[in-house]
Amino acid sequence: MKTLVIIPSRLSATRLPGKPLLKINGLSIISHVFKRAEKANIGEVIVAAEDKEIAEDVKMNGGNAILTSKKPKTGTDRIYEALKILDRKNIDLIMNIQGDEPEIDIEDIKKLYNNMKNNKKTRIGTLAAKISDIKMYENQNIVKVKTKESFEQNQFPLADNFFRNIEKKENIFHHIGIYCYEVETLKNFVSFNQSKNELDNKLEQLRALDNNIDINVAQANSSPIGIDTKEDYLAIKKIIEYK
Repeated sequence: MKTLVIIPSRLSATRLPGKPLLKINGLSIISHVFKRAEKANIGEVIVAAEDKEIAEDVKMNGGNAILTSKKPKTGTDRIYEALKILDRKNIDLIMNIQGDEPEIDIEDIKKLYNNMKNNKKTRIGTLAAKISDIKMYENQNIVKVKTKESFEQNQFPLADNFFRNIEKKENIFHHIGIYCYEVETLKNFVSFNQSKNELDNKLEQLRALDNNIDINVAQANSSPIGIDTKEDYLAIKKIIEYK
């Protein structure tokens, strides 16, 4: 299956402005993510950047980037705009990797891709990991997903719902912000208005569920640290530089 990997990125993150260009071991966060995505070797990798500084940084570090407008309201909308700009033919799957997880597991990227490839009826796939710390349930920055079945029952179960905070329950996992879309499903997704549920919770994946688009979930090996705050950045910087 022909797959395109697109990493949406912008400088104007509210909690940590300029985040994509913060350096770890002399390399920007966005370029760390790009290089990980390339190592997964599932398809061409492109950064969809809102700002020319990001595109220039990625290119300077040997990557491929294009500029999108400032119109997209979410990462998925930016992915679709990039797809239209690129005008690639015969693409079957679009992989959307978050630009703020420089430690994302390469094997997890491959696992999601293989699940999508082997489950032809799946329209959107994503990843989730076991919750290791009880504090994660109440942390608004850590998104949780409830699956309809356990991973023991089904290796690629359907998502039941997504939350920012929730009590500890059965089949609740740490949602990892990586998505793989069938191209037609991506087109459908962006054709819908943002749902109230999506806006209230600031979770774009709820737009899919609110419009009866199923999302399947594969189990990741580990939970990468998403960089939302300065504390997150300093923590992951320390981890990577120690390695």
